[in-house]
Amino acid sequence: MARGLRLCSMMQAIAFYSGSAQSRTVVTVALMLATLMVGVLLRLALDALLRGRGADKPRFWADQAISLATLTAVILEVMLIWAGHVGNVGGALGLIGAGVAVALQRVITSFAGYLIILRGNVFTVGDRITIAGVRGDVVALGFMQTTVLEMGQSPAEQSAEPAMWVRGRQYSGRIVRVTNDKIFDSAVYNYTREFPYVWDEIVIPIHHGADRDKAEDILLTAARARTGDVVAEARPCIDQLRYRYFVRGEIDLDPRVYLTITDNWLELALRFLASEPGVRLMKDALYRDILAGFERANISIASATSEVTVVAPVEVRGLSAS
Repeated sequence: MARGLRLCSMMQAIAFYSGSAQSRTVVTVALMLATLMVGVLLRLALDALLRGRGADKPRFWADQAISLATLTAVILEVMLIWAGHVGNVGGALGLIGAGVAVALQRVITSFAGYLIILRGNVFTVGDRITIAGVRGDVVALGFMQTTVLEMGQSPAEQSAEPAMWVRGRQYSGRIVRVTNDKIFDSAVYNYTREFPYVWDEIVIPIHHGADRDKAEDILLTAARARTGDVVAEARPCIDQLRYRYFVRGEIDLDPRVYLTITDNWLELALRFLASEPGVRLMKDALYRDILAGFERANISIASATSEVTVVAPVEVRGLSAS
């Protein structure tokens, strides 16, 4: 309490002695530089304290706290100096807010989005998200922008914007910055926060006359061998998900095969659970196991190649040269 009164008295004294506009400007610049210097020193001390200890997230959040404290201190200094008296802070704040709200609507909305991201547990650094059509891992979070290390799209998503050349959920190498106000305009898909797993499917077409029971057994054997550990790890996460949200019905985590009959072939759709990230590696391993199993069982994969079957003798006559 006493410390707060001393700080208030000091700021009143600063406002009192900075009578002219020129002197107030000098005091404002000096205090802002001193505040920014304190912030820089705190960051250097933080880096020295946490360097090499695997504390990336604590260092990130401490840096965010220093940035917020520095910004708040600068705003308070400017208001107290230019208001002229502590009692006029409310009026000065109202005038400043009215002008800023009109001129910097998008900036204010982005900063409000930043505060909601921090407080509302929307996402954090390290999460894999999709926001405003951009999918990737959050690598930085600023007052105005979120920085995402972009990743590719599966073949079924290749036509989606923006254009993508990587045919899987792996990094493309592009760094994308999205303004924080996008959380108010578009849905945010989080792949890793509450439930860091996704269901995916592999569709294998086989001929109508093929041994479909054997083919299904090959798919399930490969999936159970590859996803057994993932399913065991995901079961406690499902319980936490039920505790936190209203999730109805049973959620089957074990691999399943669904059969679809078409005019050309039988489709065997293997549904399985994979950790995120790691889906593309899982699908690659499953494809290799399935192909090896089909080769041993002499089961061929159907394709759209046309087949011509001759059921009667065909006589071919050529024209004799004249």
